[in-house]
Amino acid sequence: MTEEARHFGVTAAYPPIEEILPHRGTMLLLERVVAFDDTALVAQACVDRTAWYADAAGAMPAWIGIELMAQAIAAHVGMAALRAGGRARPGVLLGSSRYEAHRSAFAAGSRLRVEAKELLRSEQGHGAYECAIDAEGERVAQAVIKVFQPSDFQSFIEGSFAS
Repeated sequence: MTEEARHFGVTAAYPPIEEILPHRGTMLLLERVVAFDDTALVAQACVDRTAWYADAAGAMPAWIGIELMAQAIAAHVGMAALRAGGRARPGVLLGSSRYEAHRSAFAAGSRLRVEAKELLRSEQGHGAYECAIDAEGERVAQAVIKVFQPSDFQSFIEGSFAS
């Protein structure tokens, strides 16, 4: 990815985020894709001081960074599927290895750079991504996120509740 893409200056014609992710309304936290390739994606988000997650100062609690990372992963999978002429299968976040936030919250109005780099993808739908969030050029959170895309999502969900 180019340095220009890393700083949101990209003018590449990526589809609107609503065409890439299934999230809608207040649950859609990413604004747009700024860079994409076979193994990584960079997205932009902005901390909305009026959002449902905002604290008294309008900041986003750092624990929401996990969801930002999960949406960047979903965007990577979605972009790859769109490029191949299809749509991404639904997936789930399985967990995280050592989510580290270097702040307790991301300040109101902050522009966040959310990056997801694929580490592993299996034929069975398992994946792992190294993720990071930067604000004003500083690393503010990082984690390795594990995900799963079952071949039959409905059966997977129903089986999860059958026990």
